[in-house]
Amino acid sequence: MSGTSRAQLCFLLLSVTALRGHARFLDIQDNEISPEGLLSLLSSELKRELPEEFVYRRPLRCLDMVAVEGQFTFTAERPQLNCAVFFIGEPSDIISIEYDSVNIDCRGGDFIKVFDGWVMKGEKFPSTQDHPLPLYERYSDYCETGVTRPIVRSSQNVAMLFFRLHQSGSSFTVTFRKLINPFPCNVVSQTPEGSFTMIIPQQHRNCSFSIIYPVEIQIGELSLGQHNDLRRSILGCAGSGDFVELLGGNGMDTSKMYPMADLCYSFNGPAQMKVGCDNTVVRMVSSGKFVNRVSFQYRLLGHQELQQMKGNSVEDVCLRA
Repeated sequence: MSGTSRAQLCFLLLSVTALRGHARFLDIQDNEISPEGLLSLLSSELKRELPEEFVYRRPLRCLDMVAVEGQFTFTAERPQLNCAVFFIGEPSDIISIEYDSVNIDCRGGDFIKVFDGWVMKGEKFPSTQDHPLPLYERYSDYCETGVTRPIVRSSQNVAMLFFRLHQSGSSFTVTFRKLINPFPCNVVSQTPEGSFTMIIPQQHRNCSFSIIYPVEIQIGELSLGQHNDLRRSILGCAGSGDFVELLGGNGMDTSKMYPMADLCYSFNGPAQMKVGCDNTVVRMVSSGKFVNRVSFQYRLLGHQELQQMKGNSVEDVCLRA
């Protein structure tokens, strides 16, 4: 299937299976957006190139992806009960969403909510284990706090906006900006190829780098701020407070993904692995006692490589799922 046909099919499937539900508060467990469908939206959005001095403006769709800074307006032509907008920045960005104008009926059941992260098929990124805030604090409801909190910021380079409007003519306008994050933690990659260095500076936290593609990961350097312990690595890293694991899965929640490999000793030199899943994650767990660092590159797997992986009990775990 050609890239164009695949993108068109993704968008069609996305349109058919998009956001369902009837509750006052949107049930994110019913969000059936797939990584493949999200990829279609992201690919089209990243094609936009604008001069720096130009303020980009465009209307929002009920199901949309935004990767370019600017001002965005949604106006309901009919009741829109289950809508979502995915925002994404560069790995070193956090997301800022500012309400410029809002014309909705909160008492009538309308709402606009910002979620600190992404949700697909009921799975959240970052997972509840990896995000610094409890789940209830990751939601910001305009109808409850919009007047006193007109600007909402994310903890990582992705955020979502859910909204439900019952009346035609209801509308809102938001401004999307990207702010620099000096120590990125929990990242969704915009592209299937690239490189990244993740650093956790003596903080007790977990950080994940998510690539929504089947890729080959090549780790070039791993520094865990402690003495090498090859015996512990051979026996497994579960008892270590500082380690890196490679995960593969067809959803977004890292706690539900397949462990492909784990590393709990420092080294220099390439270590690589192919992961034939819709989502590939490099996840670092840090005890907070050391400055931990991992550098890696990744590239998209070709169709022939994916076919060759079938039958390998480790590499094709997602292809068989």
